[in-house]
Amino acid sequence: MSKILYIKANAKPEGVSRTFQISDRFVKAYEEAHQEDEIVTLDLYQEKIDFLREQDINSIFGPKDEESKNHPILKYAYQFMEADKIIVAAPLWNLSIPAILKAYIDYISVTGITFKYTAQGPVGLCQGKKVVHIAARGGEYSEGPAAEFEMGDRYLRTIFGFFGINDFITIAAEKLDVIGEDVEGILKDTIEKAIQVAVNF
Repeated sequence: MSKILYIKANAKPEGVSRTFQISDRFVKAYEEAHQEDEIVTLDLYQEKIDFLREQDINSIFGPKDEESKNHPILKYAYQFMEADKIIVAAPLWNLSIPAILKAYIDYISVTGITFKYTAQGPVGLCQGKKVVHIAARGGEYSEGPAAEFEMGDRYLRTIFGFFGINDFITIAAEKLDVIGEDVEGILKDTIEKAIQVAVNF
């Protein structure tokens, strides 16, 4: 049995968020194909993830013990480490990711849990995990002249690589805010792709 962590980073609710329209169908298809697996949903807005304060930074870089697993910040890093597969549902906002997802990544970027420092430099401790990033984008950023401006998926791929995760898949619905595009058709095609990926994820 695998543990799946479904991270949701969008202020819009299901039914309104186009990212969640795709990611929820991905999760449903995954559940049908992997009925023995456990899926934990982590809605960052419901969790009220906040920015780190001085005392939080001291905890992140300080020593860890058994009580650390119940720490209001560190518990998220332990939860991330316990997952075998991670689903990140986060749209492209202002060329990057929602700020709450960056705040969450600051929560889980913890020395001694998700990575460590060595004489040879930092080493990720999350090897063997798989990540899928599901995103809705208003324009076309996967290729063409705007590709260099896409920093959301690029950042996630980089930071998770820093954690030691190299199995990273992106499912993106693009041009959803471009006038004249068949938005419903784009969403339908992306959902079909997501379902196919979910079966073998």
